[in-house]
Amino acid sequence: MDSLRRFGLWTAGRNWPDTPAEVAAAAAEIEQLGFGSLWIGGSPADDLALPEAILAATSRLIVGTSIVDIWRSDPAVLQASFTRIDDACPGRFVLGLGMGHAPATEATGQRYVRPLTKLRGFLGQLPSVPEEKRMLAALGPKALGLAAEASAGALPYLVPPEHTADARRILGPDRLLVPEHKIILSDDADTARATGRKAIAHYLALPNYTNNLRRYGMTDEDFAGEGSDRWVDTLVAWGDDATVKSRVLEHFEAGADAVALQVLGTSPLPMPEIRRAAALFLS
Repeated sequence: MDSLRRFGLWTAGRNWPDTPAEVAAAAAEIEQLGFGSLWIGGSPADDLALPEAILAATSRLIVGTSIVDIWRSDPAVLQASFTRIDDACPGRFVLGLGMGHAPATEATGQRYVRPLTKLRGFLGQLPSVPEEKRMLAALGPKALGLAAEASAGALPYLVPPEHTADARRILGPDRLLVPEHKIILSDDADTARATGRKAIAHYLALPNYTNNLRRYGMTDEDFAGEGSDRWVDTLVAWGDDATVKSRVLEHFEAGADAVALQVLGTSPLPMPEIRRAAALFLS
């Protein structure tokens, strides 16, 4: 992953088009725009069909999962999928793994107990996935410690730059650190906050995120209702171009190797807004 460049793009798998031709066209344009990496969220299926299709349509882009939920995946199927893709596109695929969340896990009839132990055990069932080609979703100190010990690095999600500084300290200097940050290229406060609040409201019900953000000064008041303005402004960079860029660059000042930009716009895969983000960050 030596070619991992500073700015990547984060997209939810469910937001990609349905047809192979449309997936290929969008992937090719994202690569042409200059993004160094593309991260697929929302726990892609363990056949990894979407990342595989994106890799097939591109020639340089690094593609990663951010992340595959270990509670919803079969390690044998996942390992076979990784091997198939890595053989076809050596050095361009990163398997991102994570512990998921209690509500989603328990909705499947499983008990969400000792998730870190579960993750460590899951890694042990992937002997053909080398440490340097896997990364972990990690928020708390123990998860970050496991990322440093057993993977290429961490993929923190829904975090402020202050978390990036703590993550770098725990990971040490030799592990990759690629936080995600949402951006809205609008300086209309009401519109931007409404869009941002809608995008992150469902995370208020996920204790992994809210507990992590308590470490950075948030309280029950921030998590009440649809979330406070501080909740939105901390997690979604909005404003004029200079303001948005400055906020994202704080992650690099805190020790990030790259930032996965989640561009919020008017459509599920908002290519007009992604083009604007490329002009701002990659020019």
